[in-house]
Amino acid sequence: MRTGNPALSANTFKDHSDSSEQMTINGTVNKTAILLALVLITFGWTWNLFYTTQDPTSVIPYLWIGTIGGFIVALVTIFKKTWSPLTSPIYALLEGLAIGSISAFFEAQYPGIVIQAASLTFGTLLVLLMAYKSGLIKVTENFKLGIIAATGAICVIYIVDMVLRFLGTGVPFIHESGWIGIGFSLVVVTIAAFNLVLDFDFIEQGAKNGAPKYMEWYSAFGLLVTLIWLYLEILRLLAKIRR
Repeated sequence: MRTGNPALSANTFKDHSDSSEQMTINGTVNKTAILLALVLITFGWTWNLFYTTQDPTSVIPYLWIGTIGGFIVALVTIFKKTWSPLTSPIYALLEGLAIGSISAFFEAQYPGIVIQAASLTFGTLLVLLMAYKSGLIKVTENFKLGIIAATGAICVIYIVDMVLRFLGTGVPFIHESGWIGIGFSLVVVTIAAFNLVLDFDFIEQGAKNGAPKYMEWYSAFGLLVTLIWLYLEILRLLAKIRR
């Protein structure tokens, strides 16, 4: 089993098949719904703060809390999967603060962009889920390898860009609103979307392999990681187009 999601690796379900209480797909769906609800709670709180003040800088403290806290909790969750019933909800709450704050800045520049990005994200999720369940998209080994390789390449580009920005420059064109920048964002959005398909397949395989019940939380956490990535990339793409 392979997936481009760093939270879901080939060893995620290893040595867990002897559990008496096993994970199910329905259980994972329910846990995912809970995490999304928690994200919406803190997202709505930061959004209300921005809406009340009409000043996106008012949410900057929550941006840092959500970003740094979410990163730390995500690492803890990945390395201590048995803690996922506790850490996954905390991660969801922190990420709600982060993406709510980021969304406030985008909304201040491009009114209406957040509802567009959110609609496209959940629309993509539903379409790909139906395509996967219907067998329209076949998750072959070559498909997995291709998406994983592409995800890794994007990760390398972003890391290089972060280093260059620290030095006062950046990777040319990818943040601009020209055709190259828009084309780059389209590619990234596509790869992020296809990672959802790998996550669907990985969760299904985990249920078949009899993973323990707490892996429902961990699998929901992994799916949430991909959804947040997809939302942020769609937000960036729409901003480039609007620009």
